[in-house]
Amino acid sequence: MRLRNIPGADDRIDNSAFVVHEPDGHQGRWKKEVFASEGPLFVEIGCGKGMFLTEMAARHPEQNFLGIEKMSSVLLRAVQKTEEMDPAPGNLKFMRFDAEHILDIFAEEELDGLFLNFSDPWPKDRHHKRRLTSREYLWRYEKILKPEAVIEFKTDNIGLFDFSLEEAEACGWEIKMVTRDLHRSPYAADNIMTEYEDRFATLGNKICKLVMIRP
Repeated sequence: MRLRNIPGADDRIDNSAFVVHEPDGHQGRWKKEVFASEGPLFVEIGCGKGMFLTEMAARHPEQNFLGIEKMSSVLLRAVQKTEEMDPAPGNLKFMRFDAEHILDIFAEEELDGLFLNFSDPWPKDRHHKRRLTSREYLWRYEKILKPEAVIEFKTDNIGLFDFSLEEAEACGWEIKMVTRDLHRSPYAADNIMTEYEDRFATLGNKICKLVMIRP
């Protein structure tokens, strides 16, 4: 699906108090310098329009959340949604960034968990290394996650899901939970939807979820 460019999105993002503009300057000090408390720090890579992360921040005020998104027009919607929250959350920030360079902005064992929701499936074989659940990315995550931290991954793409499960097992990650029909599973009660999840579930697509523990 082609994304519509929003004129002035970059300027509006740059002027938001909820956006981190120089992420490489906070490596190892995110909790002290960026957030209002030193609670656990969770990151969503590909946060989209912010439906999932704004709800997480509201439900868990004792935790800190950071959304990464590389498309300005998409990130703007997440920022606007957060700016409309009352009271304004002190535990939620965003940044425009490419996750390929994630090791440049976080120190070793700095994160308490990661969320990967409906990531780009990159269906062509030559693009598999770009998948956010490939072993190339799992290696990066292993460095910045604390011991026994978890990654929660959701998708409606069964091919991507099977690939992700195989990569996790090959890299020694412990599989904590697997379901290929989340909304009809025992885990549905605590599930927080994303924009894509809501759309795909409405179309009748089954939602897959994988939770894996850092080796």
